[in-house]
Amino acid sequence: MMEFIYKIATNQDEHDQIYQLNYKTFVEEIPQHAQNEQQRLIDRFDDENTYMIAKRNDEVVGMIAVRGTRPFSLDLKLDDLDELLPKEARPCEIRLLSVKENLRKSPVFYKLSELLVSYCLEHGYNMALISGVENQIPLYKKMGFIPFGKMVRTGKARFQPMYLTKEQFESSTKMFKRAMTRISKSKKPVSFLPGPVQMHPAVEEAFTLPSVSHRDQVFAAECKEVQKRLCRLTGANYADLAVGTGTLANDIVAAQLQSLSGSGLILATGEFGYRLINHASRFHLKFHTIEKDWNEPINLGEIRQMLLSNPDITWIWTVHCETSTGYVYDLAALESLCHAAEVELCVDACSSIGVIPVSFQNLLFATSVSGKGLGSYPGLAIIFHRDPIKSNPNIPRYLDLGLYHGSNSVPFTHSSNLVKALHVAMDHLNFLIIEKNAASLRIFLKKENYLLAGDDFYSPGIITIQLPASLSSRKLGDYLKQKNIFTSYESHYLLKKNWLQISLMGHHSEEELQILQKELVFAKEAFTVKSEVL
Repeated sequence: MMEFIYKIATNQDEHDQIYQLNYKTFVEEIPQHAQNEQQRLIDRFDDENTYMIAKRNDEVVGMIAVRGTRPFSLDLKLDDLDELLPKEARPCEIRLLSVKENLRKSPVFYKLSELLVSYCLEHGYNMALISGVENQIPLYKKMGFIPFGKMVRTGKARFQPMYLTKEQFESSTKMFKRAMTRISKSKKPVSFLPGPVQMHPAVEEAFTLPSVSHRDQVFAAECKEVQKRLCRLTGANYADLAVGTGTLANDIVAAQLQSLSGSGLILATGEFGYRLINHASRFHLKFHTIEKDWNEPINLGEIRQMLLSNPDITWIWTVHCETSTGYVYDLAALESLCHAAEVELCVDACSSIGVIPVSFQNLLFATSVSGKGLGSYPGLAIIFHRDPIKSNPNIPRYLDLGLYHGSNSVPFTHSSNLVKALHVAMDHLNFLIIEKNAASLRIFLKKENYLLAGDDFYSPGIITIQLPASLSSRKLGDYLKQKNIFTSYESHYLLKKNWLQISLMGHHSEEELQILQKELVFAKEAFTVKSEVL
């Protein structure tokens, strides 16, 4: 398996290799320039050139140079160049096309050309000029180049001036359409992150409304309505809002667990399960754990056996959806087990609320956030609880759930913008659309031979791709980011495992999903060209 990268040259090593390839092609192969001892050929327009290159590992195997500064090399070869071009022409000049000989029948040339077309369109050029070497004229014509003017000679080589317009390129090759699609549709950033998520335009508009004092009756009424809607959505008896993140929400729960008798049991099969262990440790809670490798399920039999072996366990704390993998615990079965064992159940549901239906009616505590599945801006921590909570003077004020519960969630300064945005976001929740999009995307990824994690017990809101060693998650994620498509890959735990995640939390149009799929196909072609094709 060979891996290629197509990019604009940026560092000195790449430019040194360009000069060597330039010499190999335009001195040794095409006798256009004189030989030299250094075997390097630096183009006279080097400072003005932008070089598109193809790299295999660290080796530059192909290049094309483009420049838009006059005079062009053709200005020096033809009299009155502009008189030979259409009036509306905004030309750039393409020069120094070279692909190493053993790769000339590979996709390298076409991928370079596609990158070049994208660059030209993005920079406002509507025509490309080229001096086509005589024996390659049929290839250029195939791409849509039209000869004009007389053939010119440089050294022993003969060149035909040719030009290409976007209309000609469109009619002669599908590359133009693909490039135009990516340029026109990828200008607006598209987020497939688990946070911040892609938001409905109405949510963005709500957030920009003028702020209201957290003591104002209008704000108090809206905050109370949001709490009611959160309870209806989850079946919880109470829901309190704090300005903060899921980490704050879980710290608030940990502070409450201090007052429970006995010990706890924490389940961990991924990054966020292990974070719950860290929360509990920092509050010096007494607890047992069941810890598994990432994405390895914990079955009910193991939990039941742990409870039988440790009768001091009075509470269980777990994530509902493990964000780092997409693994979802069977909450109903776990709740039934806890009820039979007379054990309280607490869950971190940051990545499940708004994505899959939930029922928290019998849970002691559950936590979530305004972002992620609820589809709003990050910044609100949500704590669901079954029973009324009284303030506890032994708990730091900001972590005292009783203070929030006793003041309609407004014991301290609050954000009306965040509450308003969350209120509007709940108008646009749709489990069925997320489920449909996830099923469609999984079918597509499997067809493209991407390996998925958690296929049997996954959340429709998180799709985890396990990439092969030949394609790094950073490289794929960086490529998508350059196209204004944001995926999750930069967390240390994802980079370590070479995983890339696509989150369908929030609001995504069918068009945005199509853009993602097209770029995943193109990225795979660009980064992993099979040796048998070459």
